[in-house]
Amino acid sequence: MFERFTEKAINIIAMAQKEAADSHTYKIYPEHILLGILETKHNICSRLLAYGGMNSETFRKHVYDKYKNVSHEFKHTNIAFSIGSQKIIKLASELAAKKTKSYIMPEHILLALIMVGEEKGPEVKDDYKDYVIDIQKLKQTLLKLIAKNDKKNAVHPEQDCRKDRSEYSTVQSIFKEGEAQTILERAVAKLTASHYEILGTEQIVQSILEDSNTDVTKLLNESGISLDSYCSKLKEVSSRQAEFEEKQIIFTPNAFKTMLLAFETAKELGSASVKPEHIILGVLKAKSGIAYNIFKELNVVDDDLAHKIIKPIEKQMPETLTILRLAKREAQSMNRNIVGSEFILLGIIGEGAGIGAKVLSQLGITIKDARIEVEKVLGYGNSYTFGEVMFSDRAKKILEIAWEKAKKHKNSKIESENLLWAITQTPDSVAMQVLANLGVDVLEINQGILKELEALKNQNNAE
Repeated sequence: MFERFTEKAINIIAMAQKEAADSHTYKIYPEHILLGILETKHNICSRLLAYGGMNSETFRKHVYDKYKNVSHEFKHTNIAFSIGSQKIIKLASELAAKKTKSYIMPEHILLALIMVGEEKGPEVKDDYKDYVIDIQKLKQTLLKLIAKNDKKNAVHPEQDCRKDRSEYSTVQSIFKEGEAQTILERAVAKLTASHYEILGTEQIVQSILEDSNTDVTKLLNESGISLDSYCSKLKEVSSRQAEFEEKQIIFTPNAFKTMLLAFETAKELGSASVKPEHIILGVLKAKSGIAYNIFKELNVVDDDLAHKIIKPIEKQMPETLTILRLAKREAQSMNRNIVGSEFILLGIIGEGAGIGAKVLSQLGITIKDARIEVEKVLGYGNSYTFGEVMFSDRAKKILEIAWEKAKKHKNSKIESENLLWAITQTPDSVAMQVLANLGVDVLEINQGILKELEALKNQNNAE
């Protein structure tokens, strides 16, 4: 019934159910749904009602008085919807269904409440007689909001919908230093012995397994992927067809895809270099190629192995990982499946402890004000927030710039100040539009970052 309800809409229904139980009515009436809207503070519908003088406390008293003599026959069964509430849910669904791939938002529920109420006439007007709400004006406002959100949700302003032409050079650059370079050298050495000239996932993973001292190799061994078992399966491979899905290049297409995913994973986990664990996660994400096929033959469960790899990284609590998780939550709270630069900005502020958050705090930027500005620019989305959350093209660019900044300063991790600095290098991003609306410019941010880094350096020297 509620598959197409956004998270905020579901919260309203859950709150209505709670109000029905608390009032000992044990049936959800339209007034309980309205109470649910008033109680879920962080949505535009509750604010519109508040502007008309409504608040949950006084309206709750009205509802409790109205239904105080209602029979308690439902007390020991599931709380059901009254006929009027059923009409509201059905109408909200119909209003949302007018748009393709549309989901039910709080605006649809409140509009349906008003429209069903209009059918009842004078009886419903008594519910609003103590308030200064202009029902017709509220109805028109909701219709405009729904139309506006439908339009805004079509494409995120930071989705360029164009392929990055520098992907090949990106993959090549991964192997220029550190552990990734060592892995490549060992993998390339195997090409002659295997009579192949193009590097595949199987050589890359075999190279990782040959270093028995790394944590990820030990973890793979515990999961049943030893060097011997892997090589045994590799000898059984008589064809490289699983590696080729496109044209031949220096990497097989699946090795190329795997390394790009490893690169993306490293950035999202806050690392300034690609490590063996990121490559294994890339193999699991790619779900294709000889190495992945061998994992399957060795009965490896993708999610279990990925969790084992990520768990120790999470314990280190890298700033970037925390920031990006907060960014995803912020996106979901606005019913969006795309994390743009604006949500990374909210993540930096929400993380609170990093240099990025300190700089923004000193400039007078609060999470509340920033959220309001993001809402002004984007509006609330209409996406199903329980699906996969992706990064916008501009957000990916910010992560790449932050990565390069961290590497330039020989840092092992991407820090919050790297992400904030990267945002200032993307003047066409939504995040910069939000910062400009809040009265902050690039120079102030960069000077703030330098000042905080200098203070940290002095503190470290003193210690």
